[in-house]
Amino acid sequence: MEGAGSSSVSDNGSSSVSGNSSSETTRVPLSEVVSDCVKRWFRDTLKEAKGGDINMQVLVGQMYFSGYGVARDAQKGRIWISRASRTRSSVWKVGEKHPGYNASDSDSDEMKEES
Repeated sequence: MEGAGSSSVSDNGSSSVSGNSSSETTRVPLSEVVSDCVKRWFRDTLKEAKGGDINMQVLVGQMYFSGYGVARDAQKGRIWISRASRTRSSVWKVGEKHPGYNASDSDSDEMKEES
């Protein structure tokens, strides 16, 4: 495929991105590659959240609370969790949890504590 580059990760944690010629190789630290992916994930999630997806609204709130892919901002996290809670009140249980933690996870934690 013309114009497409390839990438690989070395043992030392850096990533290589190759252009069209074999003599063009740029080494990028793996941490930068992961950071870029996380930031893009936040942008994509924010787009879906603004479109009304409740699960993505919760995830954006969690990302703001934890600073995952975006600068930490508890106020913006609360705003997104509040928006999602208009439809599903259980989202407050997971607002300050790590991104991806959902209400069903929270419910199972409560059951363990009661036992």
